[in-house]
Amino acid sequence: MDVLTLSRLQFAVTSMFHFIFVPLTLGLSILTAYMETRYVITDDETYLKMAKFWGKLFLINFALGVVTGITMEFQFGMNWAEYSKYVGDIFGAPLAIEATVAFFLESVFIGVWIFGWNKVSKKVHALSIWLAAIATNLSALWILLANGWMQHPVGYVLRNGRAEMVDFLAVATNPYGLLKFGHQLASGYVVGAFFVMGVSAWHLLRNNRPDFFKRSLRMGALFGLASVILSAVLGDFHAVEVAKTQPTKFAAMESIWETKKGVGMNLLLIPDPIKECNAVEQFCVPNAVSLLAFHTPDAEIKGLKDFPRELRPPVQPTFWSFRLMVGLGTFFILASLLAVFLSYKGTIQSNRLFLNILVLAIPLPYLAIQFGWIVAEVGRQPWIVYGLMKTSDAVSKSVDLTQVIFSLVGFTLLYGTLGVIDIYLLAKYARKGPDDDLSAIIKPARQEA
Repeated sequence: MDVLTLSRLQFAVTSMFHFIFVPLTLGLSILTAYMETRYVITDDETYLKMAKFWGKLFLINFALGVVTGITMEFQFGMNWAEYSKYVGDIFGAPLAIEATVAFFLESVFIGVWIFGWNKVSKKVHALSIWLAAIATNLSALWILLANGWMQHPVGYVLRNGRAEMVDFLAVATNPYGLLKFGHQLASGYVVGAFFVMGVSAWHLLRNNRPDFFKRSLRMGALFGLASVILSAVLGDFHAVEVAKTQPTKFAAMESIWETKKGVGMNLLLIPDPIKECNAVEQFCVPNAVSLLAFHTPDAEIKGLKDFPRELRPPVQPTFWSFRLMVGLGTFFILASLLAVFLSYKGTIQSNRLFLNILVLAIPLPYLAIQFGWIVAEVGRQPWIVYGLMKTSDAVSKSVDLTQVIFSLVGFTLLYGTLGVIDIYLLAKYARKGPDDDLSAIIKPARQEA
């Protein structure tokens, strides 16, 4: 392996590992804030216990996610110095805003939430977790706008041998980045919802605190159903944007080799990149791909053969990852819909098979998001900034193979250790269940009221 391949592998490992923490943080922040809001409105202590219990799991995940995010950014200077030199004027701006504004607000209000139970009124305390949740989502916005610029560069000129920003508003309102943000946000909410449903199902199977975990599961199911539908809708609009701005990626996603109009979707399709065709094409839905791409049944779709081989992305990982993501998304809709139905019918605890499915489904939204990122990043190749800079031109020139091997091993060990710690702590406190002693928390709030 060469420096380029190992650098790509290292960034893939660290970024995919970091994104294990991000979606759960997004989902649990909103759910925890809603639970505490319900307590403020109803004065029902069960909602307070829910906010404390799920909030503790949120904090564990948030703390370890911060560590993985900070170390990941070192690679822009270590392994990708040519990239940073060429487009740093643009790419660095949203990352700087994320660090100095969103992350600062997020950290401050999480601190207020952690240490403010006995020091502020319950309304102010609930506001603090909402502000932390909003800041968390804003943090994701600026990171995904930066990535969206890499997918569809806008608001720049080439000057003095590098890309320079001339229109910050164009970068901040880039449709590709905004759609990517919305889709990822909704996907993160799905992760949080299925985490809550899965942990609740584990306790209900053991008849632990049934009232508490039935409420948690119902709340997670409603949140999950709304989130997965939103994710699907935004994903559809995002596919339209991909077809318009990255035709090679879209062609790889659907394994389309010849340019034509009114392209149908084969329900059974196996690509053969070596022969530049599909080995199997069965059960075609007429015009479906054209509808997906441009919401027009007779729209023209560019085939991969219209592009030089060296400018095409790897077809197999892009194609199969897209289908796995969509397949899992369909499962999430059905599972959350059934969870809502059984919860309101009052028979969720008696359906042990479905509860076991929910427990086993906890990691599936994580996998769906990772498949989505494979589509986004592998499907963009050979470009690191689509149409502007190739990945092979972005790697650092002064880094040798030994240094990259050393850093790859170091990052892998560090992140592996953090992953073990995260899973251990989440499992430990998830199994422990909620704390019944709330006297130190609710007494000051009642006195103020």
